[in-house]
Amino acid sequence: MARLLYTLTIMLLLPWALLHLLWRSHKQPEYLRHWGERFGYYRRSGFSPTSQAKARPTIWIHAVSVGETRAAQPLVAELAVRYPQHLILFTHMTPTGRATSEEVFGINVSRVYLPYDTPWAVARFLKHFRPAIGLIMETEIWPNLVAACRLQNIPLLLVNARLSERSARRYAALPSLTRGALAQLAAVAAQGEEDAKRLMELGARDVVVTGNMKFDITPPGEQLSLGGGLRAQWTRLGMRPVLLAASTRAGEEALILAALAAQPVRDLLLVIVPRHPQRFAEVAALAATQGFKVQRRSSIEPVLPETTVLIGDSMGEMFAYYAACDVAFIGGSLQDFGSQNLIEACAVGVPLLIGPSTFNFTAAARQAIACGAAQQVADATELVSAAAALLKNIEARTAMGAAGRAFAARHRGATSRTLDLVAPFVGLPP
Repeated sequence: MARLLYTLTIMLLLPWALLHLLWRSHKQPEYLRHWGERFGYYRRSGFSPTSQAKARPTIWIHAVSVGETRAAQPLVAELAVRYPQHLILFTHMTPTGRATSEEVFGINVSRVYLPYDTPWAVARFLKHFRPAIGLIMETEIWPNLVAACRLQNIPLLLVNARLSERSARRYAALPSLTRGALAQLAAVAAQGEEDAKRLMELGARDVVVTGNMKFDITPPGEQLSLGGGLRAQWTRLGMRPVLLAASTRAGEEALILAALAAQPVRDLLLVIVPRHPQRFAEVAALAATQGFKVQRRSSIEPVLPETTVLIGDSMGEMFAYYAACDVAFIGGSLQDFGSQNLIEACAVGVPLLIGPSTFNFTAAARQAIACGAAQQVADATELVSAAAALLKNIEARTAMGAAGRAFAARHRGATSRTLDLVAPFVGLPP
């Protein structure tokens, strides 16, 4: 009965979903593409086991957006080594996740949108692609999808799973629906003990703590080299300090710019990389209206000495931005977004500043602060003050960077543990 009511609710919300796609398309036209996939219709000429090779089974990975897609990099690399006879299919929910998949994996995987969670759309998806196994990254619980996989004997696992207290409370508000879905999963690979405990309390079975696969992502050498080149261009051979505001969310840039205007840092170049590409122009205009001299990364012109704000309006260069800065602030933490990924910055060895909101990376943030790799700030004013102090203290920055690299190295291995959990299910027929 709970799933029936859920399905009726999804059906009632479908017109709103279409309007939402239209509204989002004003800033991101990619939302107008591939609408049929969102309802389980896939072109016959597209990827499917029958169009590629009947004998090759499919490993399906669902990564809703950018963070989950990037987190899957080490997993995909190891799957390709262990199971070269398998095809890999990615499903996403957002255009940015899909674009990230194209950027990171290219033609080595196929990608489509996962359909809305109606029984008939899910059935069309499973019939078309015939996955041998499904791996859902982090926490995406779709009751009809889970039930359909169970009915068709397709092992569906939740991997790199995390569940914050806030999300757990939301799922607990629908106990019958949540418990029914979680109990039908073949297995769960949780990031930490707290995540495992919350998932089990909600009804998950066969939960194993494997760690966070984001620690297994190695900074690409070409990105680090690019970062060194960018730094030389931006800072007049290192004589200018660089503060990076990485993966900032709506509202955070205004707070940082206002704080910086109130307490200027001499010669500082502030590099802002908004989390969502559709906001690049908006953030550039915001900085300009507040009196800052602004340039954009996409410009072919060199960064001028009088430029105070550089907008990082490029995709796939976050490691390079980390390698080019002296201090990094992790966006999504100044306001209540739960923080973006701080692990990549630690792996590069950048001193970190992080705001009060860290529920998406609770354990990683706590551990990074405890080991001296990161410093937590209460607000934008404290952020600018802490950054200014660090920029004057090369010994402190060096120590924080070394602590970050050691912290990242110490927590690697989640991918291997996850694959050990997945292995018994890979060969099962759908």
